[in-house]
Amino acid sequence: MHQPLRSARRSVGGALILGLCFSLSLAEAAFAPARAQEASQAGFQRFVQGLWPAAKARGVSRATFDEAFRGVEPDPKIIALTNKQSEFVRPIWEYINGSVSAQRLERGRDMAAQWSKTLDAIERTYGVPRSIVLGVWGMETNFGSFTGSIYVVRALATLAYTRYRGDFFKEELLIALQILEDDHIDRAKMLGSWAGAMGQTQFMPSSFMKYAVDGNRDGVRDIWGSVPDALASTANYLREQGWESGLPWGFEVQLPKGFDFRNLRQGFASWSALGLRRVDGKAIPRSGEATLFLPGGAKGPAFLVTENYNVIKTYNSSDAYAMGVAYLGDRVMGGSPIQGAWPKDEPLLDKDQRQEVQKRLAGLGLYEGDADGKLGSKTREAVRNFQLKRGLIPDGYADLATLRELRAAR
Repeated sequence: MHQPLRSARRSVGGALILGLCFSLSLAEAAFAPARAQEASQAGFQRFVQGLWPAAKARGVSRATFDEAFRGVEPDPKIIALTNKQSEFVRPIWEYINGSVSAQRLERGRDMAAQWSKTLDAIERTYGVPRSIVLGVWGMETNFGSFTGSIYVVRALATLAYTRYRGDFFKEELLIALQILEDDHIDRAKMLGSWAGAMGQTQFMPSSFMKYAVDGNRDGVRDIWGSVPDALASTANYLREQGWESGLPWGFEVQLPKGFDFRNLRQGFASWSALGLRRVDGKAIPRSGEATLFLPGGAKGPAFLVTENYNVIKTYNSSDAYAMGVAYLGDRVMGGSPIQGAWPKDEPLLDKDQRQEVQKRLAGLGLYEGDADGKLGSKTREAVRNFQLKRGLIPDGYADLATLRELRAAR
């Protein structure tokens, strides 16, 4: 008679123990994120303190160092943004067309008029046309209307701690500390983008140190509050990257019927001899070289772009960004819209398919780099080389037809 009772007690006791364990598991699960956060913050603080010797070696005082990192914690929102760069994710025509909204064009034309004398001086001094300087200003901060609200040291420290892009952001962080040490900007005003870019035209700290200039000659290089300083610094940067005065960035062209897409780069005179014509009716320059650029493939708009276009890409390596800058600047200065039709009706590759394109190109020895799904100039070149080998139209454009050809390749 007592055995069942003892068994029942054991069962009840076991249930109580299991229930207690289950409750403890739930409690542990509830506290796990908090412990993970604490561990992350502890690791972050160790990382910050590990920076001190390098900062000291660059002339940063302990007082500046401690003040710069006072209350700074890693920002999880910044990590999420590293995978959402619109110039690599959106179709290029959406990005380019989005760069010339009616509001942005109106503001751009107003600012071009307001700062006309400053832009005159910049063109004379640096040889960079106002359209390009305005294009950068407009693309980066909508002509100074929003320069970023994130504390630059926190942004850079977060990216450096997670080793996003290796040691790049660690170096930028150390330079940002030097900027604070040299009193170029107060801590409270050192605000910028999630990636640590600062001021009206979004200079990284290293670019500030190398290329920022005193455009209004008041003794201060203030890319945050001074429009002349920001615009002159941008022009100086572009000149130092190799901008060739008098050479256009490029322009849209009409291709002749039966055009041989194997032609890629040659002199303007040769392009004219092949029957290419500018869509705006202007004459193609007689001197200089240009590359045929087909951002939407053979069915989309065609452009001839020069080395000055590549100079714009040193600001941001995305073709979408460079085209956005050039197109916005042209439109602000009265240029016409793009005339060619984009292939909007054709299905686009999703991220998995874009990564597959890169992996298959790598397997054929045509592509070196991460299969990140970002189809930039390296991927486009690899696609073009693959198309040439397969006897396809070598436009460098990766679409479903290209992916099917890659799948069939051996």
